Amino acid sequence: KTGTLGFIGGMDIGLIHRFEGGYEQGAKAVNPNIQVIQNYVGVTDAAWNNPGKGKEIALAQIGKGADVIFTAAGNSGLGAFDAVEQAGRDASGRATHFVIGVDKNQNMVKPGFVLTSMVKRVDNAVYDIVKEVVEGKFKGGLHEFGLETDGVGYAMDNFNQALVPANVLQSAEESKKKIISKEIKVVDRMFEK
Repeated sequence: KTGTLGFIGGMDIGLIHRFEGGYEQGAKAVNPNIQVIQNYVGVTDAAWNNPGKGKEIALAQIGKGADVIFTAAGNSGLGAFDAVEQAGRDASGRATHFVIGVDKNQNMVKPGFVLTSMVKRVDNAVYDIVKEVVEGKFKGGLHEFGLETDGVGYAMDNFNQALVPANVLQSAEESKKKIISKEIKVVDRMFEK
């Protein structure tokens, strides 16, 4: 609603640029004027396990107008969950700010404050690789599992269904199909910055 979003990464590294890049490109596809505030927790492996710093960053982003914050920061991202809860609810009881979880379904961590979670479907990747081995079709090398193989996605369940209107979910599914068909090209920011 504010036109400002937040992104919290653990470390400023290529892998996390992928998360931030997809988030920003998706947001700009809906609103080209949207602003994404980007912050990283740290420069050592401790950056993945500092929820206090994650909360501090999230509160600062909220102070700059961010109403939705996506975390790709390991346990540090849990601080953003606390920050949006601290920001509170409006008179109707709806959260005023939201977080997007990462890697697994985190919708239940702070019900009502988690818009959705970006999930890595490692279960599907493992199943597909095992199936290839069993069928004698496995080939070594890099295996990528994206939307087209149900390797990544977003979580919808009883904890967030009331937060995401049906037309928004339908739009997300239409965009997913366009990404799979390459009608929408998502730029991989792995090697940018």
